[in-house]
Amino acid sequence: MTNIVEIKDLKKSYEDGNIKALNGINLDIKEGEFVSIIGPSGSGKSTLLNMLGALDIPDSGKINVAGFDLTNNKKLNEFRGEKIGFIFQLHNLIPNISVVENVEIPMFTNKMNSKEMRERALYLLDLVGLKDKYKIQPNKLSGGERQRVAIARSLANKPSIILADEPTGSLDSKTSNKILKQLNKLHKEENTTLIVVTHDMNVAKLADRVIEVLDGEILSKTDDSLLDSEIKI
Repeated sequence: MTNIVEIKDLKKSYEDGNIKALNGINLDIKEGEFVSIIGPSGSGKSTLLNMLGALDIPDSGKINVAGFDLTNNKKLNEFRGEKIGFIFQLHNLIPNISVVENVEIPMFTNKMNSKEMRERALYLLDLVGLKDKYKIQPNKLSGGERQRVAIARSLANKPSIILADEPTGSLDSKTSNKILKQLNKLHKEENTTLIVVTHDMNVAKLADRVIEVLDGEILSKTDDSLLDSEIKI
């Protein structure tokens, strides 16, 4: 498998260099891989995810994602629209439009017509078990259902990579397990690379590989067979 992410000596500081969020990160991720990034608050894991999604730019180093050089590219909006699907802890659904319309939103950036958009949105809602609720507004759904809509939306443009930042952080454990199993299943079916930032070891154990980050540096890169030993987060 080829690398879909290649990071070399990536650095990022805030507050005039007083806070080093990333301090020389080196990381390769293969196409189709499921990677979890763990670490305590302030370790740099969310900053790293933002770099991967071109939501922030590094101070120095190189980052290449899905063929885009994110340190020297003026087409970052195009990159985000075509290559990346985002899932956040807070689902960020628009409350006054229907579930299916929420899923269609990312598709307005491509050349699909309205019929194709609706068919794709309904297909994805069916994958997450919510096709029967496509007409209703998000505020009529449970927290777990809203997150499933967010997962469907993240797949709208057939992205190369899904970036998920604490996707189950606001859910109870039973709902979290359902969401995670579904997300894992969908990433395989859609052949999408999945990168998840989490505090939860139950999330990490589902991944092919765990990246542990502390003080802006990678401490370990562990495959899931080694996760029975405790990793401090």
